[in-house]
Amino acid sequence: MAIPVTTTEPRLRHEEKHQVNLREDLVLSQRLGKLFPRDPHAGPEGVYRVVSLYFDDPYDTALRQKLDGVNRREKFRLRYYGEAPGFLKLEKKWKVNGLCGKRSARLTVEEGMRLLSGERAFLLEREDPLLLEFACKLTKLSPKTVVAYWREAFTFAPGNVRVTLDRDIRSGGPESFFRPENLLPALPGVTVLEVKYDEFLPEIVSLAVQTPDRRAGACSKYALCRRFD
Repeated sequence: MAIPVTTTEPRLRHEEKHQVNLREDLVLSQRLGKLFPRDPHAGPEGVYRVVSLYFDDPYDTALRQKLDGVNRREKFRLRYYGEAPGFLKLEKKWKVNGLCGKRSARLTVEEGMRLLSGERAFLLEREDPLLLEFACKLTKLSPKTVVAYWREAFTFAPGNVRVTLDRDIRSGGPESFFRPENLLPALPGVTVLEVKYDEFLPEIVSLAVQTPDRRAGACSKYALCRRFD
């Protein structure tokens, strides 16, 4: 008997991104750590590694739409956490009128390897709407760039806030997805601060993430790392 699959769209969220330098990173980390709880899934030092493989079409549509600030756009990525993944997540992110949405589906490491070897028929057997959509779009999409970094994350329940500091950002070709030791520094001396929330951003968070020289705006790690293709 097939398990019913919900197709309810996830809540759209606000997402702000800023580039900060290493000194500002240190100040923010200490300040945020005093005010908000850290992600419970992080390691003993409060950080964890994120490794993502982004897909795009032959015309680099996802990249170009990001750089051009297109109002409605989407991108797909394959992601795992840590040095040795126990599982993978296929994620679709989209943006509409400045708000962001995300859906995800879990894959085994073996399925991820099959996907990168060119197989896609198995995606049709999973009866997951996201995997079915991705399987159809793989006629045009192909893996482009790996982006990896160490993330320190903080949460705040009011507003469903999540603040992250992504540092030591590295990049490489698709062949590096399961070999992150081969990735090269992409943004030395730069940390990306991300603030995500639902309807409102509490004032305590807004004040806590202030730094004198931070730069807001288009700060896509994918777009920044594609410069090294």
